[in-house]
This record gives sequence, structure tokens and C-alpha cells, in this order.
Amino acid sequence: MAQDLRNLFKEDHQDEHVEMSKGHEARFLQKLEKELPQKQKGSNYFSFLNIAASVIVLLGLSYGTYNFFQSISTSDNPVKVVSTDLKSLGDVSPDLKKVEDYYLASINLELSKVKLTTENKELFDGYIERLKELNTEYDKLTIELNENGPNEETLDALIDNLKFRLNLVMRLKEKLQEFNDDSFTEESI
Repeated sequence: MAQDLRNLFKEDHQDEHVEMSKGHEARFLQKLEKELPQKQKGSNYFSFLNIAASVIVLLGLSYGTYNFFQSISTSDNPVKVVSTDLKSLGDVSPDLKKVEDYYLASINLELSKVKLTTENKELFDGYIERLKELNTEYDKLTIELNENGPNEETLDALIDNLKFRLNLVMRLKEKLQEFNDDSFTEESI
């Protein structure tokens, strides 16, 4: 039952010369049109609505943008740009950073060497309060540095503040040493 299709087509040469009747193609296209009519494009009404909606959206966006930029340009309160990255003494120059790092490291080192006892706690707390005041003043000077830019007076004041803090810690250390020496001599008597 299985036959090779190639052989069948070779043997059946008689159908090759058959011609179609006149008007066959036109009749075929007519029947095809009846069975599968072409879809008509959307009516003009819907395309008009799409265009109108697009124009309305564009006009709304244009109006909103115009009002936004108009309110910025006619604002009574000018916008002041504030820098969020506060400069410190070290941000001004590398040499000043070395000075700042030296003083802060020295202050922290000397504070870490202090031996705190119940007898010297009151003396220690007094010096710590003064250190807090100097630290607050340093923060104010840093804000001034940011607002006015680096100038000689502000930079000198920042360095002097660091010197005062280091001197204060050194005096605390000396006072605690004296206090311990006095306590030691009183105990030995």
C-alpha cells in the first residue's frame, strides 16, 4: 500500500496541462470575501476620540509644567542651598588635618591614661564638663567655618580650641597626680 509519492507524480503528467475556466479566480476571491470578510478599520469616531484624549493629556502636562516653573521663578522666599557635608578643620587642608588628628589623638590618649577613683571623681567630672563646653564651642566654630568659608580667624580659633582641650587634659592629669600624692602622704602618716 505504501507508494512513493515521487513515482506517483512522475506517472501523472496528464494533469499538468489542465487550464482553469475563465473567471475562476474572480469567483474564488468572491467566495473567499463572503466567508472571510476583511475587518474594517475603526470608525472615524473612535480615532477622533483617541486624538482628542492625547491632546487633552498634552495640554494638562504643559499647564502643570508651566505652573511649576512659574512658581519657582517668582518665589518670594529664595531657596537657600545648604551643604550637608560639614567641613572640619581637616577638610580645609592636609596640613590642618594632621594638626587636628594630632591634637584629638593626644587628648584621647591622655584621657585614657587617667585613673578614675571614687575620691577623684568630683575633680574629674569638673574637668569633663569644661571639656564638653570646649567641644561645643569647637562645633560652633566648625559651623562658622562652613558658613563663612575658611578664614584665618576661624582656623586659629579652631586650633586654639584644640590646644585648650589638650592643656585642660594635661592639667587634669597633673591635678589627679597631686591628689593621689596628697592622698598617699596622708595615708602613710
